[in-house]
Amino acid sequence: MGSATRYAKSGDLHIAYQVAGKGPVDLVYVPTWIGQVEVLAEEPSIAAFLERVCGFARVISFDRRGSGLSDPWQGVPTLEDQIDDVLAVMDAAGSERAALMGTLEGGPLAMTFAASHPDRTTDLILYATFSRTRRAPDYAWPPDDEARARQVEALIHQWGLGGIGAEIAPSRVGDPAFVEWAGRMERYSASPGTIRKILKVVGETDVRHVLPTIRVPTLIMHRREDSFLDVRHSRYLAEHIPGARYVELEGTDSLFSIGDSEAVIGEIEELLTGARRQREPDRVLATVMFTDIVSSTERAAEAGDSNWRALLERHDAVVRREVDRHRGRYVKSTGDGALATFDGPARAIRAATAIGAGVRGLGVEIRGGLHTGEVEVIGDDVGGLAVHIGARVMDNAGAGEVLVSSTVKDLVVGSGIDFEDRGAHQLKGIPGQWHLFAVT
Repeated sequence: MGSATRYAKSGDLHIAYQVAGKGPVDLVYVPTWIGQVEVLAEEPSIAAFLERVCGFARVISFDRRGSGLSDPWQGVPTLEDQIDDVLAVMDAAGSERAALMGTLEGGPLAMTFAASHPDRTTDLILYATFSRTRRAPDYAWPPDDEARARQVEALIHQWGLGGIGAEIAPSRVGDPAFVEWAGRMERYSASPGTIRKILKVVGETDVRHVLPTIRVPTLIMHRREDSFLDVRHSRYLAEHIPGARYVELEGTDSLFSIGDSEAVIGEIEELLTGARRQREPDRVLATVMFTDIVSSTERAAEAGDSNWRALLERHDAVVRREVDRHRGRYVKSTGDGALATFDGPARAIRAATAIGAGVRGLGVEIRGGLHTGEVEVIGDDVGGLAVHIGARVMDNAGAGEVLVSSTVKDLVVGSGIDFEDRGAHQLKGIPGQWHLFAVT
């Protein structure tokens, strides 16, 4: 995360922790049990998130007892034991008072700490968390015990393969690098047997009685369409923690660094500093490449769900291979296509034509659109007018055709790439006439 990993002594146990940033306020991140401080920031989106937060705070994080680099359990830990761990880490890091941020199963510990030690807590930040995970007569939205047992067994069965990453960040499920990182996080955090014990403790946790006793400024955030943790958990917290500010964000991911992470960071910064800085987006000149499968809706209906998913996986593998081979950056899947950027327009054109040839062997045709211009790098995503133009250029392409804007054509003079003039076009939502050319 930042500094070298150190150890705080909590009773007879050693708790691994790190400190990063030099901001004027301290922020203690209370993690989930599935984590390891040295692997955490190897995921680029998390590294970028931490870098932003370290601009206004000193961030302290640790591995929960029983996971990651901290000592194993000596018996089942109580919340009181774990509160001692937070105190030990704060003392070791020289933090007299700090804001606490908890997500998923880190939330109950953060809430209990804030209620028990308001003298050490400046603020409480809760993101996609809960007061209990099991259904009750007055808490009806979690799964019942039988359904939860099935979920636990499914998780244990795939442990180490990155399945939990797909659950908490569905928008990244098609990204092999993310899934590989998520698998390492699982393996480095704990063994399958230890995770089974941990999930049993999580299932028995219920801090609803703590909520009315929290008296520190509290910010609660949750994404409205979160597919892993029902948003009603956070709505319940907001109703029962006195004076809490509740912010419901757009998106489906439980992982705070995926999706619109700037909205999450902005809320945290405003709570801790009283102001929210507008971040200047990173801008870079790039060639934007859009591709999609021609007549994908009809092909999906003909193939059936299972066969279509398998075809899409093979299509995506071809796209990623050619983007990597031509030194591009795969940005994201668009469902039946892809968005990528390149630092050279000739490589982008060659990647697009290679993708077309590769997927033709799968029995499908793609169309492609390319434009070169200034793009905004927004975390893992890109935005700006150049991206919109690239998409609209693709909209005008026919089956098996790669269209480029005149900007791209002019930049590859002398490359040996030939074009056919496709005339001037009005691109939807883009002012002016745009001259397009087909790669031959």
